[in-house]
Amino acid sequence: MSTAEQTIPTVSPITLRRPTVAFTLLGAFTLILLIVNIGIGSVSFSPAEVWQAIVHPHLSATTGSILWKIRIPRAIAAILGGAFLATSGLLLQVYFRNPIVGPFILGISSGATVMVSLVMLTTLTVGMTVLSPFMTTIAAFAGAYGVMMIVVAVASKVKNGITLLIVGLMMGYLCHAVTSVLTALAEKEKIKGFVLWQLGSFSGFKWSEIGIMVICGGLILALVYFLSKPLNAFLLGETYAASMGVNIRRFRVLILLCACALAGMITSVAGPVAFVGLAVPHMARLIFQTSDNRILIPGACLVGGLVTSLCDLIARMVLSPVELPLSAITAFFGAPVVIALLLKRSVKM
Repeated sequence: MSTAEQTIPTVSPITLRRPTVAFTLLGAFTLILLIVNIGIGSVSFSPAEVWQAIVHPHLSATTGSILWKIRIPRAIAAILGGAFLATSGLLLQVYFRNPIVGPFILGISSGATVMVSLVMLTTLTVGMTVLSPFMTTIAAFAGAYGVMMIVVAVASKVKNGITLLIVGLMMGYLCHAVTSVLTALAEKEKIKGFVLWQLGSFSGFKWSEIGIMVICGGLILALVYFLSKPLNAFLLGETYAASMGVNIRRFRVLILLCACALAGMITSVAGPVAFVGLAVPHMARLIFQTSDNRILIPGACLVGGLVTSLCDLIARMVLSPVELPLSAITAFFGAPVVIALLLKRSVKM
């Protein structure tokens, strides 16, 4: 990296004007898309009907049931999921100082998938009539952290970013191979549920799951934002960060813990969602024109929520009543964005 690319912009009252406008517009678009996601579906509601159902849910049992049990939890989950995946991708890109890494590329999502497949497709759930979401969550975390530890161990021995990328891709292929073998040997009843989970979707979310995401994810995001200044120092190298009083070993552990927790949390409940963690941080950098993580972290959350909500709406409505796989829509959206950014060489770390 050149010195110019490593420079962290100073946040002055003048330069804050653009982020303020960007945050305002992104927040407004996210709110509008939230209302659209709640109102549009197999049964559509006007904004006035949505507002009435929210303010007075007891007035219409049918409308209130559709909105409060199906639409609103799904819309909120899509926003939270996009925010968590985007933040996870941003942390990994800063950690590895590589613009083409993300939870999916480095195999974190694949590691979570293979562990969830062990739970859903094998006899690990023997004696349980209903698969507990708690088990899939723990399995997803274990898989995400397992793969991440392997990638980090390799990263400590090699300095080439391409080599690290290849290692992450190979880990993803290995996890996919294990998942394929388990799928081939599993019972048909179990395969159907796993395949539906693997397609990626925010449907079926319950308020209890939303509460867990808000509490756990909110605490992690608060910790990540608290680390924004050390993250800025880390962009200039470990030596500089250490000279600024950053405990490098503890800092590395915190970054990985937060990144894997955010990615594993979403993968466990929504399935593997590709390209959000890779593409959205770059979009945030272009929108806010900065590498300052004090701005990028909340910015990536907003952009991630907006993009994922839009992709979820497209997945639901483009061939309604058939719902398309969410990962397919995010790939169609994210892959061209990343290719265009790399070709224009406008990605700066």
